[in-house]
Amino acid sequence: MSTALVLDGHPDAHSLTAELARRYAAAHGDASLLALRDLDFDPHLRLGYRERMPLEPDLADAKTALHEATNVVVVTPLWWGSVPAVLKGFFDRALLPQQEYRYTPAGLPVGMVGADRGRLLLLADTPWFFAPITGLPAQTQVARNTMKLCGIRSVRTHRMLGIKTASAAKIEGWLERAARLGALDGVRDGQGADAPSPRVAVGA
Repeated sequence: MSTALVLDGHPDAHSLTAELARRYAAAHGDASLLALRDLDFDPHLRLGYRERMPLEPDLADAKTALHEATNVVVVTPLWWGSVPAVLKGFFDRALLPQQEYRYTPAGLPVGMVGADRGRLLLLADTPWFFAPITGLPAQTQVARNTMKLCGIRSVRTHRMLGIKTASAAKIEGWLERAARLGALDGVRDGQGADAPSPRVAVGA
C-alpha cells in the first residue's frame, strides 16, 4: 500500500501533465502513479445512476488504491473549462454513491474516502491575467466538488497557467516545483526521495 496516489488525467504520455505527475511521484518515495490512459475501462456511465455497471478489474484496483491512500494528487490540464474525458470518465465510473460518498437524510454530503489531504496540479493555456475573467471552473469541479466531496479533507491547488507561451525555463520551474511538492509530501508521509534529474516535456 502506498501512502500517496497520483492520478495522471492526460491521455498523452508525452505531455507536460504526465511529466509533472511522474516528477511528483518519483520525488515522493512511496507514491503509486496511476496513468488513467493506461486503464482498461469504459469511461461512460451508460446507465446513469439507475443501475450499477460492473467494475472492470483495473477500475476496481484503482478504487482500492484510492481508499488506501492517505494523500491523493490529481494532475490534469484544463480543457474547455473542464478536464479531459478520460479523467471525467474515471470520476463518473469510480466515484459512486455509498462507496466514495453518501448523503445524510438532510441531504448533506458525507465523504467516504479517508485521505487526510490532497493536491490538484492544474495546467491551462489561459494566461494568469485572463484567469479572473474566464474563471477556472475545473479547479472548483475537481478540488471542491469531487475531491473534498468524497472526503479528502484538505486539498491544495497549484496552477500552471499560460502553458502555450511558457518559456523552457518556466516549464522547467514547474517540473522542479512538482518534484519539491512530492519530496515535501514524502517527508510528511514518512518517506521522501531525492528529485530525479530534469527531463524535458512539452505541451500541456
